Parts: sequence; C-alpha cells; structure tokens
Amino acid sequence: MKLRRSMLYVPGNAPSMLRDAHIYGPDSLMFDLEDAVSPREKDAARHLVFRALKDYDYEGVERVVRINGLDTPHGLEDIAAVVAGGVDAVRLPKTDGPEDIAEVERAVEAAEKRFKREPGSVKLIAAIETARGILAVKEIASASPRLIAIAIGAEDFVTDMHTSRSADGVELLTARSLLVMAARAAGIMALDTVYSSLGDEEGFIRELRLAKQLGFDGKSVIHPSQIALTHAVFMPSADELAKARRIVAAAAEAEAKGSGVVALDGKMIDKPIVERALRALALAGEASS
Repeated sequence: MKLRRSMLYVPGNAPSMLRDAHIYGPDSLMFDLEDAVSPREKDAARHLVFRALKDYDYEGVERVVRINGLDTPHGLEDIAAVVAGGVDAVRLPKTDGPEDIAEVERAVEAAEKRFKREPGSVKLIAAIETARGILAVKEIASASPRLIAIAIGAEDFVTDMHTSRSADGVELLTARSLLVMAARAAGIMALDTVYSSLGDEEGFIRELRLAKQLGFDGKSVIHPSQIALTHAVFMPSADELAKARRIVAAAAEAEAKGSGVVALDGKMIDKPIVERALRALALAGEASS
C-alpha cells in the first residue's frame, strides 16, 4: 500500500531544498513550478527540477511535480522536462473538469514516447481549486487510469467562493466531503490542503484530525516540521493496531473453519469492520493475511 500521508511542497527555484528535501522523511515530494515560481524564473526552475530528477537519489521517496497550467506558455514545456527527468507523477493545478485531465494525459503520453518512458508510467494528481472543479469532481476522479489522487487547494477555492479560511474550516466542509466521496468512488486517494500558519501547532493538529475523520489519505505540507505531526495523526494508534490484529486474526480463524461468521469478544464482526482493520495494518506496514 503506497502511503501519501504527507506531500511536502518544494519550490522549484530552490536548489538546496530540491537536493535535500527527502531527508525529512515525507511520503512524497512535490516540486512546485507554479505558484512558488515567479514568471521570470519559470525556465530556470524547470531546468533545476529536471536536473534534480535526473541527478539526485531520493531514496524511494515519490517525486511529484506541480506544473503550470496548459493555458499558460509553460505547461507543455514543464511536462516534457519532468517526464524526461523521470518524474513519478504530474500534479495538475486548477482542474475544473475531465477535459483538463484528458489534455494533460495526451501531453504526458507524447512525452513518454519521445523520451522512451514506459507507457503509463507517469501518473497524475489533480488539484481541485474552484467551485466548478468541485461540482465536476466525480467526473474528474474517474477521468483517467493514470489518476492516482485528487487534492483540494483551499486558498484558491475560498477566493472563488468569495469567502476566507476560518479556524474550524466550515467553509471547506462541503468541498472536502464531496472530494473524498469522489475519490472513494473512483478508487483513488484524497489529499487535503496545506495549513499555512506554521506557528499554530494546535490548529494544525486540529485540522489534521478533521481531515482524517473526513476520510482523507494525507495532507500537503509546506514545512518539514509538519511531517512528523502529519504521520502521527494519519497512522493508527497502538490501541487501534492491537484491535485490528485481533479482528484480522478472528477473521482468518473463521475462514479456516469455513465459517462465514466472524465473532470477537462475543460480538459479530461484519465485513466493513474487517476491511478497516486490514487497512489499519496496511498503513502500519504490517502483513494483512
């Protein structure tokens, strides 16, 4: 099971960060060629990210690049450079409909052929950042077999909604819920938005717990200090793991006896409970046989 509890933003124009970001232990790195890079630095940042992908050993950490939109002069060049560099996944900004996925997919397919990458090896992640995108999220989530996750981008979304972010996140609740449901229906992952108040650890943990409770698989983070907290919240607790092991053991025993009934501590255990237990063990890297 691939973990994407944390996806660390790395500005594409920061050479030292591009080189060393994996040492902080994120599940994924996201090199940013879009918002983090000014227009006059786009070409230089693209080259830096290309060289980083080619030259640095990230020790198995997933490498994602957020490209500029294909409605800009930079998007197609970004795709060509990062596919040539060996990127694992391309993240689309401001995805408003399945047609955006199809357009990027065509460009990625062409780049795979051009640079002799295995067909289908470059995956896609779509960021949903507008009301239009949220209303089309079901179609977006199932638009391509390359799509491995969808993510919500809160700052652009609340701007589009003519509101602002609050401590309890009520303005994002509907959008977050729709995005997670679309991801589950399509069998892909859901990634929560960044929390930009670096000094507010209590608020960050509160938002992490909300994201986990809503069903998100992980969260985008903007600073290495947020990684350990993110992993701690998204991983099952020791008590949860202990219970999951007992549930899975009971299910295995019932199966060995040819029984369709699973019981534990005098209570019936139905299939959804067993599935949740298996997922908890998978998150912890434990065998789930």
